[in-house]
Amino acid sequence: MNWKTLSLAIGLGLTAIMPAHAAEPTSILNVSYDVSRELFVDLNPVFSKEWQAKTGQAINVEQSHGGSSKQARAILEGLQADVVTFNQVTDVQVLHDKGDLVAADWQKKFPDNASPFYSLPVFLVRKGNPKNIHDWSDLVKPGVQVVFPNPKTSGNGRYTYLAATAYALNKFGGDQAKANQFAKALLANVPVFDTGGRAATTTFANREIGDVLITFEAEAYGVAQEYAKDGYEVVTPPVSLLAEFPVAVVDKVVDQRGSRAVATAYLNFLYSPEAQAIIAKHFYRINDKAVAAKAGQTFPSVKLITVNDVFGGWDKVNKDYLKSGGYLDQVFTGQ
Repeated sequence: MNWKTLSLAIGLGLTAIMPAHAAEPTSILNVSYDVSRELFVDLNPVFSKEWQAKTGQAINVEQSHGGSSKQARAILEGLQADVVTFNQVTDVQVLHDKGDLVAADWQKKFPDNASPFYSLPVFLVRKGNPKNIHDWSDLVKPGVQVVFPNPKTSGNGRYTYLAATAYALNKFGGDQAKANQFAKALLANVPVFDTGGRAATTTFANREIGDVLITFEAEAYGVAQEYAKDGYEVVTPPVSLLAEFPVAVVDKVVDQRGSRAVATAYLNFLYSPEAQAIIAKHFYRINDKAVAAKAGQTFPSVKLITVNDVFGGWDKVNKDYLKSGGYLDQVFTGQ
């Protein structure tokens, strides 16, 4: 064997034993909450165009939507999400705590606690507001049917439950037993618990069940706009709970797929002025005040309280309210 043949053989041998570099991904999967479909339909093509112009790489952003907690469980069970754009901190944190899928410091990876926009629970009532619903106390009156998704499967529903409980804690001077009774009365007025926010919207708007839909402000305004002929009215209570929309790169998945760069760029894009303007058009509140002013974004005045203010943070909410046997289970079961 001459040296050229030997060199070729060695080269082929090394090629055989060396690991192949992963091909650049042609798509990433964004796993998101139930009522964000229209938002990302508008955002994704803009990002894809910008990414291709910058890198020359064509990328398709695929979407998966469902109740936020249900989506988190699907990822823990193997759904290959490159990024998550959820509506509750706990649903991202569980990906670290139970699967080591995201970094322990995921909230420090992006600005504003990794929440590029925010919202709050508000009320959507039927034309003329026939049940005269203006505040949380109106939701527990006899004969008022309230529609919102199951707090056990939906971040949207969980924010509603927590906002109502926060209102009751303030009303009753911190008396947890009375707050639980208030939450129990609210849940008793719900005719059907859907698993996610969009299903609850369908129940209210298409199936015409209920007197009031409680949902994120962005969804409420979107529904009022889409069903303008029905004359739905958005009612913002005087006090509501800040709903952050946390995002994270799913580290284990992006490292396996070779998609870390594009996944990170995608989440950074959500903070860009162009993306913030699109987000504002979908009635989310944005942190970029200059873009909000340029977009003419105005909302009714509301006192926004936080999970930290009222409950001492999400860890305490999990421990006291959401875990098996916690306050949420107790008001569901009537204990």
